Amino acid sequence: MSQVLTFVLPNGVRVVSEPFDSVQSVAVGVWCHTGSRLESDRQAGVSHLIEHMLFKGTQRRTAEEIAQEIEGRGGHLNAFTSKESTCYYARVLSGDLDTALDVLCDMLLNSLFEPEELEKEKRVIQEEIRKYEDSPEELVHDLHARNLWREHPLGRPIIGTHESVGSFKREDCLGYMGERYVAGKTLVAIAGNHDPEAARATVERLLGPLERDFSLPVEPPVPGEPSESFVEREVEQVHFCIGGEGPNSYSEERYSMAVLDSLLGGSMSSRLFQLIREQRGLAYAIGSYMATYREAGAFTIYGGTSKANFEEVRALVRQELERLRSAEVPLEDLERAKRLLVGSKVMALEATSNRMRRLAANELTYGRDIPLDEVIAAVQRTTPGDVRALAERYLDPDAMSVTAIVPG
Repeated sequence: MSQVLTFVLPNGVRVVSEPFDSVQSVAVGVWCHTGSRLESDRQAGVSHLIEHMLFKGTQRRTAEEIAQEIEGRGGHLNAFTSKESTCYYARVLSGDLDTALDVLCDMLLNSLFEPEELEKEKRVIQEEIRKYEDSPEELVHDLHARNLWREHPLGRPIIGTHESVGSFKREDCLGYMGERYVAGKTLVAIAGNHDPEAARATVERLLGPLERDFSLPVEPPVPGEPSESFVEREVEQVHFCIGGEGPNSYSEERYSMAVLDSLLGGSMSSRLFQLIREQRGLAYAIGSYMATYREAGAFTIYGGTSKANFEEVRALVRQELERLRSAEVPLEDLERAKRLLVGSKVMALEATSNRMRRLAANELTYGRDIPLDEVIAAVQRTTPGDVRALAERYLDPDAMSVTAIVPG
C-alpha cells in the first residue's frame, strides 16, 4: 500500500507526495489556494485569466517551448480554475518529473504577462464566454448558483464577464498574484512513480523565492428565499436546475449526502434516471450532484426536456423527493447506492492524475490526508434513517429554487 508523505518547506510551501511503483508515470500539480470565491466584483474572472496567461511565456521559455517541454516528452500539460483553488498540472513519464516541476514553477514565478499577449488572451476568454453562453446545458448551472447565492462570490461564474475580463490590465494580474500566489497558500501534489525526497528537494530549490501568506476569508452566503428564474433563449429544450442548500466541506453529513446523491440521481441506476428517462422517456439528461465549499454547500437536480414535458418532469422530481422524505430507503437500494459510490472512488484512484487531485484537495481543505478506508467506512455507516433525515433537511421541494433556460 502506498504511503502519503507531507513536507512543509522553510518558506511554508507544502509538498504532498504519494509514491508507488506500479506505474511508469507521475502526475504533479502546483496548486494555489485561491479562486473565483476570493475575487471582488471588480476582479471577477481574474484568477481564470491568470491561469491562461501563465501559458503565454516566461523569462526562459516561449509559449511554444512551455508546451513542447512536456508534450515533446510524451506528457500532458494543463490547468484549471475553480471557486476555491487554481491548479497547474502535468502528467509525465517518471524520469521527467524534474522537467515537469521546472516548467510548472517557471510558469508560476517568471511569467511575463506581456501587454500584447494579455490583450490577445482577454479576447480568447471573451470568445470562451460566448461559447459558454451558447451552451445552455452548461450555462444553467451558473445561473442557478446566482439564483441560490445571489451576490455572494460563490454565485459568480468562475470565468468572469465580458466587462470584467475586458477591463483587466497587466498590473491587475500581477497585483492579484502578488497577494494570493504566496508560499503559505501554495501546494505541490505528486502521485505516481517518483522519489519523494528528491522531489521535495527540487521543489524547495524551485519555489524557494516564494514568500508570505494570507488568510482565506470565511463569509457564509446568506440563504435567500427559494425562487424561480426562467431565462428565454433560442433553444429547443428546457434546461433546468432544481435545488438548494447542502452540507459544506467540513460537515460529517457530506458522506451520507453522497450516498443520497448516488441513490437519487448520481447514475443510470438512480431513481430519477430510471423513472424519468427509462420508464417515461421524458428526458435524455437527468441527474443530481452535490457541491461542497468551505462556507456552504448545494444539492442540485438537473436535466433537459421539452417545453411540453417540463411540468410533468418537475412533478416527478417532486414525487421522488417526497418519497425520500416520507419513508426510509429499502436496505437493498441503500446498499446498491453505497457499492456504486465506493466502486467509483476506488476505480478513480487507478489514475495518477486523480490521486494527485485527491491529495491536494484533502491537504488544502482539511490539512491532512484522509485515507480511502476512512471515506469508505463513513459511507458504509450511512443508514436508511440517515438518508431520510438528510432528505427532510435538504430536499424539501418547497424550499428549493428552480432555474431554467427555456425556449424563447
